[in-house]
Amino acid sequence: MSVAMPGPKAEILARRGEIAKALSAIVPGEGVITDPDGMRPFETDGLTAYRQLPMIVVLPETVEQVQRVLRYCYDNEIRVVPRGSGTSLSGGALPLADGVLLVMSRFNKVLEVDFENRATVVQPGVTNLAVTRAVEHRGFYYAPDPSSQIACSIGGNVAENSGGVHCLKYGLTTNNVLGLEMVLITGEVIRLGGKHLDSEGYDFLGLMTGSEGLLGVVTEVTVRILRSPETARALLVGFPTNEDAGRCVGDIIGAGIIPGGMEMMDSLAIQAAEDFVHAGYPLDVEALLIVELDGPGEEVHELIERVEAIARDNNAANIRVSQSEEERANFWAGRKAAFPAVGRISPDYYCMDGTIPRKALPKVLHRMKEMETEFDLRVANVFHAGDGNLHPLILYDANDTDQLERAEAFGSAILKLCVEVGGVLTGEHGVGVEKRDLMGEMFSEDDLAQQERVKCAFDARQLLNPGKVFPELHQCAELSRMHVHKGQLPFPDIPRF
Repeated sequence: MSVAMPGPKAEILARRGEIAKALSAIVPGEGVITDPDGMRPFETDGLTAYRQLPMIVVLPETVEQVQRVLRYCYDNEIRVVPRGSGTSLSGGALPLADGVLLVMSRFNKVLEVDFENRATVVQPGVTNLAVTRAVEHRGFYYAPDPSSQIACSIGGNVAENSGGVHCLKYGLTTNNVLGLEMVLITGEVIRLGGKHLDSEGYDFLGLMTGSEGLLGVVTEVTVRILRSPETARALLVGFPTNEDAGRCVGDIIGAGIIPGGMEMMDSLAIQAAEDFVHAGYPLDVEALLIVELDGPGEEVHELIERVEAIARDNNAANIRVSQSEEERANFWAGRKAAFPAVGRISPDYYCMDGTIPRKALPKVLHRMKEMETEFDLRVANVFHAGDGNLHPLILYDANDTDQLERAEAFGSAILKLCVEVGGVLTGEHGVGVEKRDLMGEMFSEDDLAQQERVKCAFDARQLLNPGKVFPELHQCAELSRMHVHKGQLPFPDIPRF
């Protein structure tokens, strides 16, 4: 493993047998795994370049078990890494050699469907797609739809603030979560939000969404469900260059049109997806936009005409409009399968997740083409064009150490470019270990220290998912020191008790 993680504590490893016995008493039966072969499936997540066997794997089934496991780990100062379905592409669920991997996959029940309040209450192990499956018979659906929606869990979506192809119009996970139940490292249970629209006081719900398992373990999620649109149609628009497609994206949004989804693929991704799914993608173009428009039928018809005109003004080579629901779904099938499709043409790929202002798309895509030559590696671009969330797939062979190092360097260069043009390091995959050491490119030391203070308020012993997000770990006592400058306390006019 080439990424630095907190070193294992010898005193914890020496007590492994004792710890396993205590945890087995809390989660009996097959709820605790200690043999290496049994733990092997949990040694990595979607970022397969990094692997580490955990000390112990625990699979609880009840909130009480989660409480007792976390309290035991807190009392014994044992590190804990929460894990959902293991689809994280940033190494967010990478285990620790001296840590307990707390796997939430057995929390897999839909607890309540409330159509009157347009809400569904689920356990965190329920898959993203299963939420829609539970309500679609009444014409409802859950809007965030990551490409991994058939496998990724709602708990993991909350941890990473996942998006998807329809987040442009309907928002990320944070815009669709109404309430959470969480267990803190001390074993305490807290409830945030609910079925109501908003909560009083501080926005702790927003704080927890996207916190990457550093603040607590989610045990229940209340999500917003939406009515399926009356009409939804998609356009396939091919362009002779990536730059033409990038300009078209900006022009569509600039015209006041907010598509239900707007995705872009480059020629390498188009070829791979077409060979895999046979969605009818044109193979003689350099870039492909999939633009979905939804709403009342008359409105959709008018928007299609406007988008077609904008596309032609940006040198569109061909335009196809879906004529049936089956054809619309087929347009999306290729995009949804793009990641596994690229996996068929390369032994491995490294999926990035930077986000940029839409106006920077042509510049960034051009610069990435130049980087292919610099790093001697191919890149396939598949991304959420509407909100500038890039997903470059860097193709490499993990069995070749030099290629892995070049892939990591290539990825870092792309993310630094995103920040340089006014973007951010991540859109929906999270920081994890993948982007951890690049946080200084975007945040100052003061910024990062303030974020760590929030972590300390929930986890003063730094036991939950350490080694993720923050490039340098600090003791909470160190972060809370009072700094005296030239004999003066900060804000001397504030009363101190």
